[in-house]
Amino acid sequence: MDKMAFTAKDVQKLREQTGAGMMDCKKALSSSDGDFDKAVEFLREKGLAAAQKKAGRVAAEGMVYAGVCPECGVGALVEVNSETDFVAKNEIFQNFVKDLAVVVMKENHADVEALNACQYPGEGKTVAEALTEKVATIGENIQLRRFVRYCEKTQNVAYMHMGGKIGVLVALEVSDNLKGNEAVIELGHDVCMQIAAMNPQYLDRDNVPAEVVEHEKEILMAQTMNEGKPAAVAQKIVAGRINKFFEENCLVDQAFVKENKTSVSKYVEAKAKELGGKIKIAKFARFEKGEGLAKKEDDFAAEVAAMTAKK
Repeated sequence: MDKMAFTAKDVQKLREQTGAGMMDCKKALSSSDGDFDKAVEFLREKGLAAAQKKAGRVAAEGMVYAGVCPECGVGALVEVNSETDFVAKNEIFQNFVKDLAVVVMKENHADVEALNACQYPGEGKTVAEALTEKVATIGENIQLRRFVRYCEKTQNVAYMHMGGKIGVLVALEVSDNLKGNEAVIELGHDVCMQIAAMNPQYLDRDNVPAEVVEHEKEILMAQTMNEGKPAAVAQKIVAGRINKFFEENCLVDQAFVKENKTSVSKYVEAKAKELGGKIKIAKFARFEKGEGLAKKEDDFAAEVAAMTAKK
């Protein structure tokens, strides 16, 4: 009996229906002689075995999710990576990321390895087992990359930018009379947007490592001396320029985007005075999807065309 032919559209259709990877879809259609229904069964039967083959692929897309538990006030920020932006928009993937944030809120663990051993909500599996299952279902490598958890002792505020490209979590130390105050939460939201937009590297000057400051001073001194300034004058110029470094890289010293005539710290102080209490930015975390990871550039149409040409 002649083998049934299949096209690039068949491969794409099978991928969309099953969530399996392109090469797996091509193999499934080849193994089932082009019979679409048999190809679907073939992929289902492969099940979790497919997950192991995908574990080596570069996962640099994905989603960042930030949230605060409405009951306990614990804040969580997580990043889960996928291979393609296409999968990052998949509802199954997005719900998985949100569920992981809930696990982070409930379980206070130090690292990803410990989090992987936690129970995943409602499925009787560990996080690691649920992740492996999602790899098989979705058809791409998925990696839980990192997370941050802020306890309920601080007023935590979360912000997500561009549907999960950037996530920010801010912890505010507030006086008892301002805990849960809507104006404080709005302030926290403004600070989150500042962090998302300006990407500060440190909270304040005390948090900048001494070696970083010294290295920056060396660079500034060399620049100033190259401008022909005498050493004594250069020292004073460097002192002024290092302040500029702090203003650009320390959150509390940055010009507040919403009102750039004042710094973030001055704005927070003014808001605290207005509300009749104390507010201090205790810490923050900012995750940008895929930052620091190598990305694989794929041309979907070209890949499909190349695959079908090899049939």
